[in-house]
Amino acid sequence: MELQPTAVILIVGLNRSLLEQSHHLLRFSKKGIVKTLKPDFPAVTCTVQSSMVTGLTPQEHGIVGNGWYDRQLSEVQFWKQSNKLVCGEKVWETAKKKDPRFTCLNMFWWYNMYSTADYSVTPRPQYRADGRKIPDCYSEPEGLRNELQEKLGPFPLFNFWGPNSSIKSSQWIADATLYAHQKYNPTLSLVYLPHLDYPLQQFGPYAPQIKQHVEQIDAVAGKLIDYFEANRVTPIIVSEYGIEEMKQAIPINRLLREEGGLKVREEQGRELLDPGRSQAFAVVDHQIAHIYLSDPQHLKRYLNFFHQIPGVERVFARGDEGAPPIFHPRAGDIVLMASPNHWFNYGFWLDDSKAPDYARTVDIHRKPGYDPLELHMDPTLSFPYLRMAWKMARHKMGMRTLFDFIPLDPNLVGGSHGRVDLPHALQPLIITEKEKQPRPEEIPCQQVRDIILEHVHI
Repeated sequence: MELQPTAVILIVGLNRSLLEQSHHLLRFSKKGIVKTLKPDFPAVTCTVQSSMVTGLTPQEHGIVGNGWYDRQLSEVQFWKQSNKLVCGEKVWETAKKKDPRFTCLNMFWWYNMYSTADYSVTPRPQYRADGRKIPDCYSEPEGLRNELQEKLGPFPLFNFWGPNSSIKSSQWIADATLYAHQKYNPTLSLVYLPHLDYPLQQFGPYAPQIKQHVEQIDAVAGKLIDYFEANRVTPIIVSEYGIEEMKQAIPINRLLREEGGLKVREEQGRELLDPGRSQAFAVVDHQIAHIYLSDPQHLKRYLNFFHQIPGVERVFARGDEGAPPIFHPRAGDIVLMASPNHWFNYGFWLDDSKAPDYARTVDIHRKPGYDPLELHMDPTLSFPYLRMAWKMARHKMGMRTLFDFIPLDPNLVGGSHGRVDLPHALQPLIITEKEKQPRPEEIPCQQVRDIILEHVHI
């Protein structure tokens, strides 16, 4: 049997409502089949992508969120990149077992370092000893990184995340995909286009600004679709999750601190979370929160506590009948799900003047939870972009400086995700040219793996 080249283009946040505002994507959808994709709980990047490529649940593949608490290290680990963290056989491994001719190009899907994919590119900044963070990427084979950055310029890291996030990062990924595809001609291409994620979280799904961002990502996706179709590659469009409007943040760690379970330590007038000494604390991830307890004997007490918090819709405990399949050993002892239009804020300090220095910076690895405020520039600052330019100049000269432009006001966040049950118009999608076998209107995200294998004729 001949292999059919296939490309899976992941457009973060795409839903039926936004699809109707597009041109190229809508045209593609009208000649194909559009189905609702049901993400795993939690509906966050690392979890859903891992479910798509393994066909397993979070309880099985172990990716219980974008981060979790390492009980042995007593440290919170967020946005790690090693593919060895994902348990289970990946779709490209299954395909290669069945046909050794099969090859896979992975362009920026997560957990993309040290994987068994044939070719890959992923963000990997240089962290210098003098405190500088220099944009860069990691590739397999190693030389591809240099080829891409010589041709396209350095990977635009500061447009990939932070207050300067823009279409530039998705455009770079798309251009890099075209170059790598022409060079290697893989059977399967996995392409990650994150741009819509930024404005949807900044402003919310109903903001007037969203239309221009849909047009931007539609143009990038359209160019990829045209290229793949011209080269007899079958495109599949997929999105990971839907983003809903936010109205209220839940300060879960501050509540735990006031209750007495969460402990901090002070360093030069700043407070830091002390997880190893805490009786209970939360690792937050958009609309979910993993609660880690120092001792199981506290379980009943905290279950009662969380049931009383406004904005918490569901409280799941390890071993509960009917709990979602999330309780891998990495998961919390308790998992909380926010009510519609609510999200969990990671902050644990009670006085903003004592917030840790990283709180006002883009620091995805040090913060003990996901922080959507990193997409915003602090509106209370005077001439923030002039200040940033001055600090950037110091930074380029090798001088240590703190890019403290991120606000602490949770009311600035416009959208979030993590919940699975959303209004139909906001639910994520999968769009294929045709069905290889009949499927219901709503497809579990684990079946993306099977759909890929069917399309490449494996």
